[in-house]
Amino acid sequence: MTLVQLQTRSVSARPVPSTVVDVMDAAGPQVWYDMTVEVALSVMAAARTEHLVVCDEDGLCVGLVTQARLAAVRDSSGYTDRIRLGDITDGSGPFVSPLATREEAEDATPSGRLGPVPVVDEHGNALGILALSR
Repeated sequence: MTLVQLQTRSVSARPVPSTVVDVMDAAGPQVWYDMTVEVALSVMAAARTEHLVVCDEDGLCVGLVTQARLAAVRDSSGYTDRIRLGDITDGSGPFVSPLATREEAEDATPSGRLGPVPVVDEHGNALGILALSR
């Protein structure tokens, strides 16, 4: 008979925090920042998505536009067919690091900001989308 020594481990009631990578969705369609609002709305309709990741000429993420945001721009009094995605995304984010926990990501976004937020690596490449809900 072989004796087995058992070691007891304490089990914490708190779950181990997961990173954003564990809960993010695929980035979805990525488009250039010089695309017009009308073309972006058409791409959204064709892709059956509610958001687009906007990239600069180097392919780096400069923001995210939602269908609601594009519709609001299109319906505004100052709208022209020359307005481009770069005109309505300023590149300041919010962006989320893939190493952040979901709680850290929610704390880092401006208060009242709900919905999808791009997850970007240290070089600015879009890795995915985190849907925030408070």
